[in-house]
Amino acid sequence: MLLPLVFLQRLLHREIQVVLLLLTRSKPLTIGLFSVLFFPGVFLHEFSHFLMAKLLRVQTGGFSVIPHPMADGRLQMGYVETERTDILRDSLIGLAPLIAGMSFVAYAGIYQMQLHTLWNVLRGGQVELFWLGLGMLPNVPDFYLWFYVTFAVSSTMLPSESDRHAWLPLGLWVAGLLILAVFAGAGEWMLENIAPALDAFLYSVALLFGLSSAIHLVLLFPFYLLHRLLAAVMKVDVK
Repeated sequence: MLLPLVFLQRLLHREIQVVLLLLTRSKPLTIGLFSVLFFPGVFLHEFSHFLMAKLLRVQTGGFSVIPHPMADGRLQMGYVETERTDILRDSLIGLAPLIAGMSFVAYAGIYQMQLHTLWNVLRGGQVELFWLGLGMLPNVPDFYLWFYVTFAVSSTMLPSESDRHAWLPLGLWVAGLLILAVFAGAGEWMLENIAPALDAFLYSVALLFGLSSAIHLVLLFPFYLLHRLLAAVMKVDVK
C-alpha cells in the first residue's frame, strides 16, 4: 500500500502545481500557494523531527517551514537541522514524521470522520450499505475540514531522502540480528510470539496507507480535469 501512496502523492502534487501555475502564471506565487495548501502537514512533519530530536537529546539547529526551490528543480517545503548521532537515533528522528502523520490520520479517520465504520461495512460485504454511508460522509461534523487536514498531513508525512540516510545501516544490523537469532534456535519462538503482533501492526499500517491513497485518488480526478480544462481554454500547458 505504500507504493500506490508514493505514486499518487507525486502525481497529485504535480497536477496541483500545474493548475496553480496556469491560474497565476507566476512561479513564486505558485510556490507560495502550494506551501500554504500543505502548511499543516509541513509543520507537523518538521515539528515531529524537532520533537523527536529533543526527546532523544540530540542538538537541533535551524527550523523552517518556508519553501525553498532547490538546484535540481525540486521544492524543499521545510527543514530542521539536527546533529548527526548514532544510526538508531538518526533513524528515529527520520521516522518521526511518519509516526506523527499516521497517528493523525488514524485519529482523524477513526474518531472524526468515522471511516472505520465504512471499512467494517465494506469488509462485511454490505456494498449497498457502504455506498449509502459514503454518501452521508459530508454530514459528519466538520468533515471537509478534517478531510483537508488529513490530506495535507498524509501527503507530507513520508520521510525524505535525507530523513532515511540511517535506515539502511540500521536495517542491515536488524537483519543480521534476526539471522543470528534464527540460527540460535529462536525462529519458532519468534513465529509464535512476535509474528502475530507484527502482523497486526503491519495490517494497521497498510490500512492507514490505503486511506491516504484513497484520499489522494479522490482529489486527483478533479485536479486532472481542471488542469485539462484550463489548458484547453488558455491554449497553453505545462510539460
